[in-house]
Amino acid sequence: MILQEKYVLSNGVEIPKLGLGTWFISDDTVADVVKEAVKIGYRHIDTAQAYQNERGVGEGVRNAAVSREELFVTTKLAAEIKTYEEAVKSIDESLERMGLDYLDLMIIHSPKPWQEYQAEDRYFEGNKAAWKALEEAYQAGKLKAIGVSNFEKEDLENIMESCTEPPMVNQVLAHISNTPTDLIEFCEQHQILVEAYSPIGHGELMKDKAVQDIAAKYSVSVPQLGIRYDIQLGLLPLPKTANPDHMKTNAALDFEISDEDMNTLKSMDRIDYGEASMFPVFAG
Repeated sequence: MILQEKYVLSNGVEIPKLGLGTWFISDDTVADVVKEAVKIGYRHIDTAQAYQNERGVGEGVRNAAVSREELFVTTKLAAEIKTYEEAVKSIDESLERMGLDYLDLMIIHSPKPWQEYQAEDRYFEGNKAAWKALEEAYQAGKLKAIGVSNFEKEDLENIMESCTEPPMVNQVLAHISNTPTDLIEFCEQHQILVEAYSPIGHGELMKDKAVQDIAAKYSVSVPQLGIRYDIQLGLLPLPKTANPDHMKTNAALDFEISDEDMNTLKSMDRIDYGEASMFPVFAG
């Protein structure tokens, strides 16, 4: 069962192969969502400062049906934080807000502030400063692992050329029709686990007839196909849902996509994200 399987990060920390994303789940409802997910068998919960639900996630973790040590909790340093002092303060604020003694993983949410996501400035110095704060929190035991999100090859190289602790994770947009193969290969070469957010293309894959047909061939849903696709690429998918029935089906992945179908899914034209194109990560 996929919920019991784990990857091992470069520092030896184990991380569950499937996580629960919490983007757009409100702070006042997310605690119950987390507790329900844990009952179903999820052990990996992903949030972010930008989601404005860290407090609720922390409440759910603290009141879950299993011990804190059995859960893997991730949050993300806000994309706008690009100084050492701000990062140190923000890391401690996340811990305090969540009511947790440590986090299993904390990552820089984006190499650039969201308002400047398409700009040329890559904020190399700012990312090094934020990374230093993460390294120190990691060395102090506040964080069990550290990583990044939405980082391209040059952003990773910038960190790695001067870091004490290399990034252990890179969380990126990766799904059927949008698979950043070169970036994934680069990360694998440097023992950086790639996590895949929006494995169902922010829901837009559900509308694709070709994807629907392949899912029907395996008698599974489009979300199941999308999540299984990322798993077979060696990625760690983070499907977001507040629906317990969807949590269960998202984890029912006892099937294997054939090599032929995997190649078809890899080569599909990139989907249109529709209304989600307003978000920088979907804007292209």
